[in-house]
Amino acid sequence: MIQMKFRLILCAAAVLFCGCLQSCETQSEGYLWSDDWRHSDDTDPDTDPVDPDTPDADYKPAFLWIDASANFEDYANSEANIASDLAKIKEVGFTHVVVDVRPSSSGVLFESSYEPALTKVDAWTDNGYEWLTRTADFDYLQAFIDAGHDAGLKVYAAMNTFVGGTLCPYGLGSDGILYNDSSKKSWASVINAEDGLVNTMDLQDYSTDYGAKFLSPANDEVQEYLLNLIGEIAAYDVDGIILDRCRYDDYGLQSDFSDSAKEKFEEYLGESIENWPEDIFSRGTESLPSSLTSIQKSWLAFRCKVIHDFVEKAADKVHSVNSDCNFGCYVGAWYSSYYSSGVNWASPSYDPSSTYRWANSDYKNYGYADHCDLMLLGAYASASSVHGSGEWTMEGFCKNAATYFAGDVPYYGGPDIGNSSGFEDGGQGDLMTDIVETCSEASDGLFIFDLCHIKMYDYWDAFKTAFEAYRTSDTTN
Repeated sequence: MIQMKFRLILCAAAVLFCGCLQSCETQSEGYLWSDDWRHSDDTDPDTDPVDPDTPDADYKPAFLWIDASANFEDYANSEANIASDLAKIKEVGFTHVVVDVRPSSSGVLFESSYEPALTKVDAWTDNGYEWLTRTADFDYLQAFIDAGHDAGLKVYAAMNTFVGGTLCPYGLGSDGILYNDSSKKSWASVINAEDGLVNTMDLQDYSTDYGAKFLSPANDEVQEYLLNLIGEIAAYDVDGIILDRCRYDDYGLQSDFSDSAKEKFEEYLGESIENWPEDIFSRGTESLPSSLTSIQKSWLAFRCKVIHDFVEKAADKVHSVNSDCNFGCYVGAWYSSYYSSGVNWASPSYDPSSTYRWANSDYKNYGYADHCDLMLLGAYASASSVHGSGEWTMEGFCKNAATYFAGDVPYYGGPDIGNSSGFEDGGQGDLMTDIVETCSEASDGLFIFDLCHIKMYDYWDAFKTAFEAYRTSDTTN
């Protein structure tokens, strides 16, 4: 129905069929970094940003993501599998794991007074496409914290943020708070579709509209709900918290035109919108017009303000509950087009209006990097594009981010080693040495998505070799 949504759905489907489903202002003592993390010479081991609390204090951090849905079959009912794999992750050379405890379907894998526990996920298995169920009652997050710390790893918890349910393909069904509690329909994102404004919960076509159902970022009840969940995670002995999908939904420029968004945008402008939403974008708009009006640029900046303000609240919530817990976000590295997600993940000192036509002078004020202790950067280029200086190369993604972050925050970049072009069939073990060195040198460390791909394609030895080669090279010594 909507091209942008359809393209993203195809990407999600590719993940599904290969067996994997996804996806602060003051840096005080106890956080990952103090102000002296900033460095001008990456070849000087005395100035490299490293985590002083890990046994590998001579090495740049290496983060490995553990998606909830993609790894559900292995870990949902087995503490032994968790402990065994975390020990192996440490052995091959990773220093940090990021365990997803709230997938895009919603439902949580920690103790919560606000959201029901996750008991099932949809997945492609040896038996076909089906629900995988969790029957165990052990605390999933705590099991990862205990096993990770025993192995010598830092353990971060991740949560998919502005999501509240999923509509499964092939008619399998649906799950999540938006589906299981009809009173929350008003929380769902509203899109500016060709036929007018549509609550996304009214889009239930299994052939085109399956996937994550997003919440309205401008809704105050939604924000309060999510902040409560974040506070519950922070109460654990977790080393950090990462927000994923802290953005607008996959309908891009068509989101979010809810009543809450209208009210807050009018407040932001200081005037009423006479023709809503046509004064912003005409019905069904999927891409930017050739020329942008002042109000359109203000709308794009406003959406970033909504996310910025939430990230600031989330950082404050984490640090108020657990002063030793780091806070950050995962973002896609493609900054030039990230406006479509309603996010400015850069430093507020970086002004995109001098480079990009979609930004006005106010846009820079809603960069949120200065509210984070760290950022994870999805440098999701293809297997043939490790090196380069521009977007859609791993090296270019990582190096360009230094300009956007402007020294506000340490960041860790790297690829999706399972789903991008050239990775989807495995067989890329020899490439991991180049990836580890290139991304580690082009950013403050390494980020790899996802553990399921390491297991699926048996990249354990490849990463062990890669870390050993990098950490004994002239580059790091």
